[in-house]
Amino acid sequence: MDHASLYMLGIVFAATLIRSTFGFGEALFAVPLLALVLPLRLVTPLVVLLSTTIAAAVVAQDWRHVHLRGSLGLLLPSLAGIPCGLLLLGSRYQPPLKIALALLIIAFAAYSLLGRKPPHLRSDRPAWLLGCGFCAGVLGAAYGMNGPPLVVYGTMRRWSSQQFRATLQGYFLPASLLALLGYRLSGLWVPEVTHDYLICLPAAIPAIVLGRWLNRRMHPQGFARYVHAGLLAIGLGLLAQALPGRAAAAPQRASASSTTPASIEPPPSRRTAPTVSRRTSAPSTMPMSSESSRAGAT
Repeated sequence: MDHASLYMLGIVFAATLIRSTFGFGEALFAVPLLALVLPLRLVTPLVVLLSTTIAAAVVAQDWRHVHLRGSLGLLLPSLAGIPCGLLLLGSRYQPPLKIALALLIIAFAAYSLLGRKPPHLRSDRPAWLLGCGFCAGVLGAAYGMNGPPLVVYGTMRRWSSQQFRATLQGYFLPASLLALLGYRLSGLWVPEVTHDYLICLPAAIPAIVLGRWLNRRMHPQGFARYVHAGLLAIGLGLLAQALPGRAAAAPQRASASSTTPASIEPPPSRRTAPTVSRRTSAPSTMPMSSESSRAGAT
């Protein structure tokens, strides 16, 4: 096995462990690192394919912990938010809006990490489901980050670590399946993606099992701190993308939690040399889980 494949297995193991433990965030970790050895056109469907596998495994393991009303209540408004996100993707106001969004995410995460408790929703309120779900759809289509609104809602509902992990997968599973359908129809899901996916499975499967073990043994307060730290990392990553010069230097990239793939150039016929950065390859125009990343959740 060559060095590129070993590198890919290590990244997939770590990203899957993050997603399986916390329920989101793998895309933020995996997509930029895998893009160093694979063209982005291959990375995005590969990460979504792995995301679908993780979500299916978690739902099969812990379906009793899935908060069905919350999961469906967030998913349906997300579908309505996707067209707005696509409009935002081409808007000239995208950079300032991205900065504002990043600051809001950072503020919420920092507020929670400092020991302050966010509002407590004792039941699923339609207004919050509609708002958080719609924002997840907008952010997923525009920036590839469905995760933050879902994390905010789960935090306010005070879901346990098992509920949090399982319910987010109940959201991401149908969302990822829709993304895979889009990849298939657009021609992005090529045989090489399937080949890389099969190579990655031996790393992903034990990470799913280990992540479930870690999730079940986390103290509720410790789990909440980790979740807010992940949310803070997503906000800082989004802010870095929106800084002057960064947005102009790199076009919007796809992420694993995007549910609506856009038109993408035909994929390359073979993998390029693993020692060369893929940053200079032709960019995808597709918008961006868990986790993933995105990101955050994903």
